[in-house]
Amino acid sequence: MRKAVLATATVLVAGLLAGTAAMPASASNDGPRDVHPSLRDDLVAYYDFDHPAKGDAALERDQGRSGTEIDLVNGGADMRVRERAYRGSGNALQTRQVEPALAGNDDWKAGIYAQPGVRTLRPFNAVAGTTVMGWFKVDMDAPALNSNTADPADRFNAIGLAGVLTGDSDGHGVRALLELIDVNGELRLVALGRRIDGGNSQTFAADQPWQTVLPRGEWVHLAATFNFADGTLALYRNGQPLDGFYTRTDDPWLVNGPGPHVTTASDPRGIKIGGSYPQDTREQNPCDCRMDSLMFLDTVVSARDVEKQYRHMVRGR
Repeated sequence: MRKAVLATATVLVAGLLAGTAAMPASASNDGPRDVHPSLRDDLVAYYDFDHPAKGDAALERDQGRSGTEIDLVNGGADMRVRERAYRGSGNALQTRQVEPALAGNDDWKAGIYAQPGVRTLRPFNAVAGTTVMGWFKVDMDAPALNSNTADPADRFNAIGLAGVLTGDSDGHGVRALLELIDVNGELRLVALGRRIDGGNSQTFAADQPWQTVLPRGEWVHLAATFNFADGTLALYRNGQPLDGFYTRTDDPWLVNGPGPHVTTASDPRGIKIGGSYPQDTREQNPCDCRMDSLMFLDTVVSARDVEKQYRHMVRGR
């Protein structure tokens, strides 16, 4: 069954690279109903996990403007679970580590990967800002056991949530990412971004303990913004900004000189959700999580609009 899914994904990627992917069937001038009107014009990709591709339930259709379908890796249609993250939602996505003791490629995750890049994700090519947001429910107390090492007690240093890959990514390197990662020996929620392919990343880490931000078994709305023009990042929880700190105090994005400052003029190689390597060549940073309404925008969403989006969902449309 997996071979059939990968074959379908290969055909899909060929269409994406050729620029022939169709717009999502549910798209309209008004945009997805769960997305606040102020955000719809900037919504590049949106996944609510209620829209399997016709003929292949292991693919999820994009409800944003790009039409970038993603693969539900290894778990296929079983990764859609009936659970509401907020009023009006339908299915959620289940991601998880499957066998921590084996160096295999069976973890449940989602995304898309293609070289030299996914053409439908071109809005993130030479862009001044990006936002990643969605609903997350974590069901783990620490990063998963590291299936890539011989030490049975070794753990990964991060828990992957959702992000956009760079234009030269091997399936791990990112342009914009929401993640839980070790910062100075302590796991923290972060926004991690990279402006220049092959260049340095900058990380903004939340002050609060990650278990406070994402209590186990509780749905939480998270957002991260990446302002590549001025080098700033921000994190939000349930519509409100989180206090935090930068892990670097120098200029990793090289924005102190003359501008304008945008990301590298390359199409991202894809999107990763619930772990790295969406092309399924390696396991890395799996997330035993449920996710819903993942949004990828080609702008820095304002604090006011992040709150609007959160309230739009929890109060109903």
